[in-house]
Amino acid sequence: MPVVDKCPHQNMNEIAAILKNQGTGRDACVKVLQEIQGIFGYLPAAALQYVTDHSQITKRQIYGVATFYERFRFKPLGRHHVQVCRGTACHVRGAPMIIDAVAEELHLHGVEDTTEDGEFTFEKIACFGACALAPVTVTDGQTRGAMTADKMRKLLKKIASQAKTAHATDQPCPRSTMPTN
Repeated sequence: MPVVDKCPHQNMNEIAAILKNQGTGRDACVKVLQEIQGIFGYLPAAALQYVTDHSQITKRQIYGVATFYERFRFKPLGRHHVQVCRGTACHVRGAPMIIDAVAEELHLHGVEDTTEDGEFTFEKIACFGACALAPVTVTDGQTRGAMTADKMRKLLKKIASQAKTAHATDQPCPRSTMPTN
């Protein structure tokens, strides 16, 4: 199922409110993008077009800012967000093997970061600042330290299994029952 860039008309009122609060000058670009991403979880093309149509912020400036800062996204996150630290402490303690395990388990190679079905998004993070817990992963907002490639594979399989069950019963995937390690 391909990702569709949707930005419902009623949300354009929210974009207008952001511009009203942050301003329409070029100096407001970062704050405007942060707030748009806060609403949608990414930067939808329709929202960005609205910004360029109703402010002094240009497409070139938006693209420059959004590609400079790693935290901005042009595509929606998957239902499950998997992050692996690649900082020095995590690297030394096995993060590369965890990164390889996630990529293999989710069949994500090259530049793709979200699975075709939209279930998982995988990010390699520069550093979480939790070096004492290395290697560190964050999955659906839950931080796990002393992670290994095998633990990560098991976690991903469990999440995928729960997602299939949730889809079969048309209920949201339960995040509160995720394993802690």
